[in-house]
Amino acid sequence: MKDEGAGPGGGPRTGSGLDERAHARQRWAARASLTFAGLAVIAPLGTASSAGVVLVLVGGLSLAVCLAALWWTLTRRGWLRAAAGVLAVAAPAAAIALFAVARLLWLPVLLLALWGLAVWTGKVALSGTRSHVVRVVEYDTPPPAQPYLIMNPWSGGGKVERFGLKAKAEELGAHVHLLGAGRADGPEDVVALARAALAEGADLLGVAGGDGTQARVAAVAAEHDVPFLVICAGTRNHFAMDLGLDRGDPSACLDALRDGVELRVDLGFAGEHPFVNNASFGAYAAVVQSPAYRDDKVRTTLDLLPELLTHESGPRLTARVAGTGGPDIVIDTPQAVLVSNNPYRMDDVAGLGYRERMDLGVLGVLGVKVESAAHAAGLLRGRNAEGLTAVTARQVVVDGDKGDVEAGVDGEALVLPAPVDCRIRPGALRVRVPRTRPGVPAVTPPLEWRRLRKLAATVGRTALPKRRQSR
Repeated sequence: MKDEGAGPGGGPRTGSGLDERAHARQRWAARASLTFAGLAVIAPLGTASSAGVVLVLVGGLSLAVCLAALWWTLTRRGWLRAAAGVLAVAAPAAAIALFAVARLLWLPVLLLALWGLAVWTGKVALSGTRSHVVRVVEYDTPPPAQPYLIMNPWSGGGKVERFGLKAKAEELGAHVHLLGAGRADGPEDVVALARAALAEGADLLGVAGGDGTQARVAAVAAEHDVPFLVICAGTRNHFAMDLGLDRGDPSACLDALRDGVELRVDLGFAGEHPFVNNASFGAYAAVVQSPAYRDDKVRTTLDLLPELLTHESGPRLTARVAGTGGPDIVIDTPQAVLVSNNPYRMDDVAGLGYRERMDLGVLGVLGVKVESAAHAAGLLRGRNAEGLTAVTARQVVVDGDKGDVEAGVDGEALVLPAPVDCRIRPGALRVRVPRTRPGVPAVTPPLEWRRLRKLAATVGRTALPKRRQSR
């Protein structure tokens, strides 16, 4: 995914086209994928009786029952919750027992293996056909003369001290401010610190801390059009992951002060609050508001979810989504709405939880509305499930039945005045990253069986879309 840019006036360099041997490998991989998928379909028919087909249907039914039981577990209390929890475990266990009694336990193992091979070879076949990717451009810019870094010594369990971040940054010429050093009058205002540093001549702002702190300082950097440095010293470091930084070694992020390049990425806002990752509304956002959540997350969540998921308490939300190419979408009374700075991967289990691009200029929107156990079971349909909305948008307005809306903005619990206007500022943030870094994992396109059939049948290059030429 990463490509070296020629500079603000240039564009990404493109590689040479695939040779015919690569095309042949793709064709054979597509044929292998279709073969494995076909074998997975007919394998139950190859058993000694019709028991194989029946048991496969029973296995699918057990998964649906399991999902329904999980819904009851989250929305009931007392003995009903306990019974539903037992059912969630018993349904798939019973299906496995039936396979064992029929001496067909090998069948689900075989089916899983065949479908796994079908998906893997299908991904191999499609991995070289992706022509719509516009590679990320890196801009060569001079190193900063007066970098200013804010470091949270408690973030990530003390990574600032453990990785010697302050000493290394100062060796590279940065001024480092440790939050809370020598103070006992409450938390410091990182926005005020960043503004004061810019007034004194800083030409780069950086943060070693959580994503919430990153977002607030990033907004100041974007406002003044100065580079921003991400040092992955937080707990999860989602922003750093999606930038392709080395999350295992936060000190490697500081190499950008010496030998770095710039990326232009988008910045999201929920009302006046910036976010680099996402803003969440609904059940989760209401749970994290509880004072007890910090001390016992699991118990607090289980105590609050029944009323929140059934709308007996908590907010009744409405999200109006301004789409990127169609009419507006209204999500009425969802249990949860997630608005992200660029969309998260939704078409591949391996890609769930991260964003392939952060410069598309759109918000990702995920709305969940489950009203019954049947709806919960329907989640087996994945992206096409009833009650699941996954789209991109230019703007999302989240309103509630009260004067304010509870929100989790980059993991921080906030209460925002309603309605909350979520929007994105394309290319607002100049992020300085090391020239050498792990990069975002390469992700293949979603598995499309029609495209695989076309690729498998071709004898030349006709199944491969033409690559756009760089200008």
